[in-house]
Amino acid sequence: MKSNTTQILKFLYILSWIIFIGVCFEAGVFLFNTVFRLFIDPADASIFWQEVNLTNLYDFDPGYYYIETSLMSLVAIVRAWIFYLIVKLLHDKKLNLAQPFNKDVERFIFNLSYLSFAIGLLSSWGTKFAKWFITQGVEMPDTEDLRLGGADVWLFMGVILFIIGQIFRKGIEIQTENELTV
Repeated sequence: MKSNTTQILKFLYILSWIIFIGVCFEAGVFLFNTVFRLFIDPADASIFWQEVNLTNLYDFDPGYYYIETSLMSLVAIVRAWIFYLIVKLLHDKKLNLAQPFNKDVERFIFNLSYLSFAIGLLSSWGTKFAKWFITQGVEMPDTEDLRLGGADVWLFMGVILFIIGQIFRKGIEIQTENELTV
């Protein structure tokens, strides 16, 4: 059983690295495009990422363009941060299967909870902005294309991870009490 779990964790470690690199690339592209439009070529906002056209938004108001693209960038950065934490936990071998209730795992779960909740809030704001732009007559890409979809899922995941973190906290308390009584 242990070798099977170890193999699964190695596979998840490799998969986490692949996803981490992908979301870092996406965050970098979002940041680069936002800064590029701000300082170098503000006239061309035709292709932001994977042929997402934000020209209408830029023409409507460059300030709103930067707010929306900044929210997109922040969501991508926080997603990359989550996978950084996952890779770091697995790389540093702080996930002890013999004693899973430890402070490092508790801190990890709470950090994932807070970051997931932050992604949910940022995605929600970005989606609400995009809907508002549409009501103002601005043609906007779908929120999935903007990488802002699923705010409710991120919020839900943040709450669930927070509850799991509380369970881990209680598990650590019980484990510590048991170690002291022995």
